[in-house]
Amino acid sequence: MNDPRPIVFGEVLFDHFPDGTRVLGGAPFNVAWHLKGLGADPLFVSAVGDDPEGRVVCRSMRDWGMDLTGLQTDPVHPTGAVRVSLEGGQPRFDILDQQAYDHIDPETATRALAGIAPALLYHGTLALRHRASRTTFQALAERIPARFVDVNLRPPWWTRERVDLALNGARWAKLNDEELATLEPAEDLARAAEAFRRRHGLALLIVTLGERGAWLLDESGRHAGTPPAEVNVVDTVGAGDAFSAVALLGLMHDWAPATLLERALAFAAAVCTLRGATTADPGFYRPFRERWGLA
Repeated sequence: MNDPRPIVFGEVLFDHFPDGTRVLGGAPFNVAWHLKGLGADPLFVSAVGDDPEGRVVCRSMRDWGMDLTGLQTDPVHPTGAVRVSLEGGQPRFDILDQQAYDHIDPETATRALAGIAPALLYHGTLALRHRASRTTFQALAERIPARFVDVNLRPPWWTRERVDLALNGARWAKLNDEELATLEPAEDLARAAEAFRRRHGLALLIVTLGERGAWLLDESGRHAGTPPAEVNVVDTVGAGDAFSAVALLGLMHDWAPATLLERALAFAAAVCTLRGATTADPGFYRPFRERWGLA
């Protein structure tokens, strides 16, 4: 076995815009991309179609130096897609159904773990919307008990039952304040967060609060972090995924809560200065790796 590696499970997809442009993403894909940029060696477990978009995903991962062992090619279903439209000047996101990432094969996925010492398993909730990938998720979860759940409530593709399935047995979780209010209604958000953490038996819960920063709740109490004061925001897309990637590094390296929050918020803020959720510029990641002592 080599050094422990993060395993990232879930969707990879393209956002398709009305002008014909497309942007590669998907929360798990973005997290895996950032982990690689920050010096980790993630195994990304997903599926793409046997189509031009799928080949773009493979080429992009290969060019970034990512391990393609966990990426399956589905001959039947297309590479994930989201149609973005404008209604009254506001974007509307139509997450298409029956995509390749809905049909990740469990046997192929578990074979990809051969020779790997998993540090933890990161996953969201969107890729659990259909039975095939839920079965694969459960197979991975049986082998990797240290799980980090990134709760993503994407209408109409979530149910409370599916969220509970994802959180069952998880060690860590992250969600934003709106998602917390939906899943744990209460007048006091801080009490709701602690009630949510205890109800799901989580060792650690992160609640992101947008421009107000984030909370980290564990057995020792609630820790608060604030983002950097001066940020030239270009695009907030993917800020949560950037935060998640650094949170995973913090858990793997046993950073103190205050350190984890400070670094995750700083990196998320830096991603907000980009156009899009990720970048293929190694120079963007280098200062963080150097400051944080990452390989």
